[in-house]
Amino acid sequence: MTSPGTIGASTALVGLLGDPVHHSLSPALQNAALSAMELDWVFLAMPTPADQLSSVLKGLEAIGCRGLNVTIPHKQTVAALCKTLSPLAQRLGAVNVLVPHADGGWFGTNTDVEGFCRPLRDAESSWNKRRALVLGCGGSARAVVAGLIELGCSCIEIAGRRNEALIAFQRECLDWAPQLKTVCLSDEASLATSLEQADLVVNTTPVGMASPNDPNAALASPLSPNLIGRLKQESWVYDIIYTPRPTRLLQLATNHGCRSIDGLEMLVQQGAAALRLWSGRDDVPVAAMRDAALQQLTT
Repeated sequence: MTSPGTIGASTALVGLLGDPVHHSLSPALQNAALSAMELDWVFLAMPTPADQLSSVLKGLEAIGCRGLNVTIPHKQTVAALCKTLSPLAQRLGAVNVLVPHADGGWFGTNTDVEGFCRPLRDAESSWNKRRALVLGCGGSARAVVAGLIELGCSCIEIAGRRNEALIAFQRECLDWAPQLKTVCLSDEASLATSLEQADLVVNTTPVGMASPNDPNAALASPLSPNLIGRLKQESWVYDIIYTPRPTRLLQLATNHGCRSIDGLEMLVQQGAAALRLWSGRDDVPVAAMRDAALQQLTT
């Protein structure tokens, strides 16, 4: 066995598939955990174009990859490439973790729900009967909606740019989220009303994420300052983006008197849950993962 922190002929592979993945903190936090657990594994971020996803999965299976995280834009499309799905992943139609199947192929599941809920449970003892507004209707939004239902929120609205996408999202979630309502971002009057009533706003869009290809990307916000001004003070704003830290959305919300949560703890908690699945061990060092992610962000 190779010594922790070094790579040798016996080192096994785990990793992240997405496009892009250059910004990800997952390698830093996962490799810190692998070293602390003395596992002879290495975690790599692997950029994977959509048209190569199937081929990449087959190749990684062939070389004995121990497990994978999946991120944008593959969380939904990868579900169809799995041999089996967990009940949660099947319900959501979104997968962010792959585990090698005993009979070949991949088992797909979702740890985003667990990762999303943990910071909210730490922030408030109860979310029962609260009202939530979710920005975006992609794969991450499905996990967020499932988490909000698990937390007991009584009213959940989804906001997006296109009515067609919102209606499709609502229809796909009808069996397990019948209380879900929609509001179009272009309908500022309805959106303002939703914001005024919300106890929690969650951004699941990539708007505001730092990008080396667009230096102005981090200055963007999915909500204008005027719309943020409609929020109740002391309400919560949760941005699942963690680069930059804080995002423009959270800066504006904090200045307005809202309380904020960024996506770093969600990343850490979903990553820890994934590592438990890959390794079959419960002694995943969450604190070491968090410290490694914070250190990476400040370098």
